[in-house]
Amino acid sequence: MTNRSQNDGRYKKYLLSLLLVILAFNFVDRLALGLVMQQIKTELHLSDTQLGLLTGFAFAVFYAVMGIPIARWADRGNRITIITLTTALWSAMVALCGAASSFVNLLLVRIGVAVGEAGAIPPAHSLLADHFTRAERPRAMGIYMLGIPLSSFIGYFLAGWLNQLYGWHMMFVLLGTPGLVLAALARFTLKEPRRAVLATSRTLPPAAAQASMWEVLRTLWAITSFRHMLLVFSVLFFFNTGITQWMPTFFIRAHGMKTGELGTWFTLVFGLTGLVGIYSGGALASRFAPNNERVQLRVVVLLLLVLLILRPISFLMPGTLGAFAFMVPANLMIYLADGPLFAVVQSLVPDRMRAMSIALIYLCANLIGLGLGPLAVGALSDAYRSWAGDESLRYALVTLCPGYLWAMWHLWRASQTVAGDLELGRIAIAPA
Repeated sequence: MTNRSQNDGRYKKYLLSLLLVILAFNFVDRLALGLVMQQIKTELHLSDTQLGLLTGFAFAVFYAVMGIPIARWADRGNRITIITLTTALWSAMVALCGAASSFVNLLLVRIGVAVGEAGAIPPAHSLLADHFTRAERPRAMGIYMLGIPLSSFIGYFLAGWLNQLYGWHMMFVLLGTPGLVLAALARFTLKEPRRAVLATSRTLPPAAAQASMWEVLRTLWAITSFRHMLLVFSVLFFFNTGITQWMPTFFIRAHGMKTGELGTWFTLVFGLTGLVGIYSGGALASRFAPNNERVQLRVVVLLLLVLLILRPISFLMPGTLGAFAFMVPANLMIYLADGPLFAVVQSLVPDRMRAMSIALIYLCANLIGLGLGPLAVGALSDAYRSWAGDESLRYALVTLCPGYLWAMWHLWRASQTVAGDLELGRIAIAPA
């Protein structure tokens, strides 16, 4: 029994580690693209609005929409197969980005990347929720979300120097290749827990049968806290993605930095603060507020308040060091929030709707946030150019910063209802 528990514990750690690395490569191409946007703009003769469309709406539509059927598959099928196939697809398409020679070419390949990347997060969240209890989830989700700052080390540092040494075409080829190895590892080393059920029965038991799409939507909509969390993610994605996607271009234009130097700085700023912030946010929530989602959400409100104050200051600072000095604590605030936010969602929804809940959140958040955020900044930058000149991007970024107040309001509302949603038995809760 002890050996079995030890084996289960080792497997859980391995599962979490591999999913973390896959998540890191899932985000790498987006960061790398942001780093070379100025070069692509010059080489392909694009406007800021076109860049915003390329990095935002065109990618987000397919990323968000494809997440729904993939999540439906994940809630009833083999999640390991899904992760394997989609990881291989996006990796191949990232490599093909290097062959793009026009705006249309790059746009079509990015759509292929989006379809593949849509299959990473929903099945991963569902698998982790199966293996970790409600009290463990903030920490587990925090560790999993470390893939995002880990992607900074690859997407900023490595991509920055690969671009500076070999150009952006070869950079994408080299960044796409490792994902094929990760797909193979997932296929041959991970296990689908549902196979244990299928091994003893030809059909899933009635309790495990997948609900209809209408039943899923009706169940999730009935959870007041989930409705507010859906809006929280949508608003945060809009303002945060719009701002961060344009940060590299801002530092290249406003502070005259080159991609190698900028990649090194962003590795430190995003990578280190992300590793510390995401792990600490999940670990602290599990230690000091286990099973207390109300407290977790209210702490996130305070974190966003600090972010709201620091982020615009970083854009208005005239010097490079001053800008980074305010960016570091600002980024730390958003990273501290990641683990608790995703853990709350997984505890709120029934186990057979976990992948769909994440897919629905990403559908709305990416269509609104990833789709419109970068486009909004690009359009504002073009609009401000008549009076702000070369400083137009700076003021476009500052314009978006007050939007975090909107997300804070929905977080506060969710904190008022989350305990009731859990305790009244309107939803299924994994055993603590």
